[in-house]
Amino acid sequence: MAERAFTQAMGRDEATGGRATVDAPFGHALVEIAKSRDDIVGLTADLGKYTDILPFRDAHPDRFFNVGMAEQNLVAVAAGLARTGLVPFATTYGVFASRRAFDFIAIACAHSNLPVKIVAGLPGLTTGYGGTHQAIEDTGLMRLIPDLVVIDPCDATEIAAATRAAAAHPGPVYMRLLRGKVPVVFEPDGFEFTIGKARLARKGTDVGFVSTGFMTERALDAAAALERRGISAGVLHVPTLKPFDSEAVIQFAGSVEHLVTAENHVVWGGLASLVAETLFDAGMTRRLTRIGLPDRYIECGSVPTLQKRYGLMIDDLVAAAAGERA
Repeated sequence: MAERAFTQAMGRDEATGGRATVDAPFGHALVEIAKSRDDIVGLTADLGKYTDILPFRDAHPDRFFNVGMAEQNLVAVAAGLARTGLVPFATTYGVFASRRAFDFIAIACAHSNLPVKIVAGLPGLTTGYGGTHQAIEDTGLMRLIPDLVVIDPCDATEIAAATRAAAAHPGPVYMRLLRGKVPVVFEPDGFEFTIGKARLARKGTDVGFVSTGFMTERALDAAAALERRGISAGVLHVPTLKPFDSEAVIQFAGSVEHLVTAENHVVWGGLASLVAETLFDAGMTRRLTRIGLPDRYIECGSVPTLQKRYGLMIDDLVAAAAGERA
């Protein structure tokens, strides 16, 4: 089936605050990996164009499979290929992978510790297509699956590095995907990504943002705005939700009195819950403000309008950190 033309609600080319961008960093990273690894294969559920895997298809057409609009079959086929010694990267929208194919990821892939990599587009509130397409609870679901690595990269640099790390990881991986022209937040030169490790992106002494995914870019911009107001804000970027870097969170929390979690996800079950669990287990008390989505289905509309309505903007982070949020 031919794929339809792009529409604005698919969340491509969001405002990047003037930062440089890289087009389709996942697809191009996979092409580079596959040049030296014949075991890498690519699959999609009729969403190749919208999950940035077409560069791989064009470079390696004999190693690319479109299974059609059948996400459970996508994961099952990927698991079967993995049992033959291949390393499949299977792409679809996060909402379809996490809801429709949850059991297949849990049993066909994770239960057997197969090296299947699920690459999930349209994470959280990055599409205006409403509750059927917005993966607002996917990291919470995926982190409950034993032995499944869960990654929410910040930018183009980290997407490429996380793709390489996923390919090298011997077990299953679920990775959220920012697609199209993705901003560059972290400098590529010397950038290292390690599964299970957080990154101290900025030091601060008054308040600390603990963020994941594209919310780290906004946390860094919010920290800069707070500095102009005389508030010292640190940023701890947590790209891996599972395994979770509890040690880094505890150390970061020890440097500030107020923590603000920021995630493109409901505030239950994902990053905020992980931070709260970590503080509780460590016997540490900190003021904790959660930035994220509410416990409800999100309506249709333009992405910027929805993100503003639900408090994911830089100004919302600034207000939360400054204690000004209602």
